[in-house]
Amino acid sequence: MSEAAPLSAVSPTVLIVDDEKNIRRTLQLVLGGEGYEVREAASAEAALTELRRASPPIDLAIIDLKLPGMTGLEALQRLRSDDQTRELPVIVISGHATVDDAVAAIKLGATDFFEKPLNRERILVSVHNSIRTARLSRAVEQLRGELEARYEMIGASGQMQRLFGDIDKVAPTKASVLITGESGTGKELVSRAIHRLSPRKDGPFIKVNCAAIPRELIESELFGHERGSFTGAQARKRGLFEQAHGGTLFLDEIGDMDLAAQAKVLRALQNGEVVRVGAEHAIHVDARVLAATNRDLSKAVADGGFREDLFFRLNVFPIRAPALRERLDDIPPLAEAFIESFCRENGLKTKSIEAPVLEALQRRRWPGNVRELKNVVERAAILSGDVITIADLPEDPHESPFEDELEGAEPSPGGAAPVGLRPLGERVSLREYRDAAERRYILETLRALDWNISKAAVSLGVERTNLHKKIRAYAIKRQEGE
Repeated sequence: MSEAAPLSAVSPTVLIVDDEKNIRRTLQLVLGGEGYEVREAASAEAALTELRRASPPIDLAIIDLKLPGMTGLEALQRLRSDDQTRELPVIVISGHATVDDAVAAIKLGATDFFEKPLNRERILVSVHNSIRTARLSRAVEQLRGELEARYEMIGASGQMQRLFGDIDKVAPTKASVLITGESGTGKELVSRAIHRLSPRKDGPFIKVNCAAIPRELIESELFGHERGSFTGAQARKRGLFEQAHGGTLFLDEIGDMDLAAQAKVLRALQNGEVVRVGAEHAIHVDARVLAATNRDLSKAVADGGFREDLFFRLNVFPIRAPALRERLDDIPPLAEAFIESFCRENGLKTKSIEAPVLEALQRRRWPGNVRELKNVVERAAILSGDVITIADLPEDPHESPFEDELEGAEPSPGGAAPVGLRPLGERVSLREYRDAAERRYILETLRALDWNISKAAVSLGVERTNLHKKIRAYAIKRQEGE
């Protein structure tokens, strides 16, 4: 088999469009002998019909310029104006073409041009390369779509709508942006959204975790180095500023950067130039800088841990990523999106989430924010069946079993009867009456389920850890049930 054979076990399909039967027959023998599936059309009109109805789709078309009725150039123009065939690779052939015809075909997106008589090896190589390039382009677009979906921000709350509005305003500009927010709030997602909506979207997006790079290496990482500039520098290295040329450089955890490196970052922002470690001359770079931190940089400036001039240079347009506890209404759509993504990536059937689970998630405090929510729902997806229930939720590690869970209620004073044990005839507040009713209902449920805490939690629609805390808060004893 030729080196230009098809790329996979599934034979690519080639459509030959030529009014000369001998040309179609020759190409059919050449391509069919190399494992391609070949279809034929004697006119451009027939070819367009075949391309619209073909299943699976045609992988490549070889079109003659001189055809009866619609010409090959006109057919190519039709293909490029139709979304269904816009990306179809097309090789143009002709026996009487001019240079102008060849130029016009290439301008319309033809991948190659050959004059008759056709050379067998050149045709095979061109067909192979054209199909391979088209497949790689589709794979890149699919990967780009998957990455955009992975970095998609979800939320309909007022806080998120304001955040989306800020991103829309600043993305088209060249302004530096300082993104603040607690750990796990999605600061990197904000930076990627700004890049994706900017004129630099087709350029590189380079992320730097300033906290993860050792102090002695950060200058080399950011600005690069020359060979022999220090021990271990065995070759010239381009820095991350250079790699981000024409795109966006995201400096994550900028508050942890060394003061010496801060000075050089400031110089790069002011002059658009960087100097590699060990080099004598500056290099021009065009990179938009976005920075993020979970620290209070104003306080760091006051304490001398962060340069004031760099702070003002970065803080041209400040954006704050809201904490999850500030947008509890976004938890249900976030949880469902995480579950759907997790199931798809792991080849699982999509699982549904019971309403009590979403309510329980909204009651948690989430100091780890969206990142913590993602971990919790993915763990629940692993533990669950087709439907995620309260029993599948992991315990909340942030809730002490000795904390009082009842909406900030104070523990009963020492020596006083536990809440709910006071006679109902005694004058009590509305809250005490409600607590007494809740205590009685929990006790009855436990008795009915033979004190199985997990089953009782599911029946009551609460998390198991919360039920344990209510049992302690109400001083419910098993002997009481007996």
